[in-house]
Amino acid sequence: MIEVRRLTKQFGNHPAVDNISFTAEKGEILGFLGPNGAGKSTTMRMITGFFPPTSGTVIVGGSDILTQSLAARRKIGYLPENAPVYPDMTVSRYLDFCAEIRGFGGAAKRQRVGEILERCFLAGVRHQVVNTLSKGYKQRVCFAQSILHDPEYLILDEPTDGLDPNQKHEVRLMIREMSATKAIIFSTHILDEVDSVCSRAIIIADGKVVADDTPDGLRRRSISHGSVVLTVTGVATDGIQKRIAELDGVASVSVVDADGERTTLRIFPDDPAVPVADRVIASANQDGVRLTAIFVEQGRLDDVFRDITTDIRP
Repeated sequence: MIEVRRLTKQFGNHPAVDNISFTAEKGEILGFLGPNGAGKSTTMRMITGFFPPTSGTVIVGGSDILTQSLAARRKIGYLPENAPVYPDMTVSRYLDFCAEIRGFGGAAKRQRVGEILERCFLAGVRHQVVNTLSKGYKQRVCFAQSILHDPEYLILDEPTDGLDPNQKHEVRLMIREMSATKAIIFSTHILDEVDSVCSRAIIIADGKVVADDTPDGLRRRSISHGSVVLTVTGVATDGIQKRIAELDGVASVSVVDADGERTTLRIFPDDPAVPVADRVIASANQDGVRLTAIFVEQGRLDDVFRDITTDIRP
């Protein structure tokens, strides 16, 4: 387990990270979200021992990152932002070098580097100089070094940055596969990525943790959670809007789109936990309205992200 306890980092008088605490268990993929400058990368650098905290502690698998630094860092694989690699080395030589630092040698080193080249789809560029690679391939090389020693804990700072859609899909699959035996923390600004990969997400803003929940739990905080989106044809917008607004359990009805023949409404329930879709359908059928589409909104992570991170700004 990774334990972050009351972690603070100040630059001058500015608290880049302000007294945050959380844990990440093995088997968990923890998404780390926040606006630019929120403190995500600074937190990751403290977790991995690259930055000393102003105060607070980080415990990695029972080892304190400050007082037992080497023991803690041996358990960590780290992908920093912007994929820093040695530009004049070939891909294979760079991974050889990283393997040697991690204690591999001889046949074991050759076998492990070969496995990682295949797993990260780098075999075809193994003899290419890193500086000649595209941004996406450089990112893959840096990701490869982070998993080379099969660490118990993975800290990934925007691991899909610069990758094309197919490469992103491959990396997300690898992250999900590895999570069975590892604790994984990764930062991202792609909300769909959190939804598809993470078992839990933390939102940080102005250096503080402002939300810590599952993706489903965060979606339930959305103003649109539980609302019903309804499309009908052949009826006056004002009439159908008024009739639905009078139904029991309906708080309000707003017009999403109206083009003369077709009207789309969003219906907000009094209580998102109490469905109103059946009542809406029954009312539409009773009035002879032609209903062409209806769905219940599960909530939107982007709405929640904006609401939370905007509310705490001065």
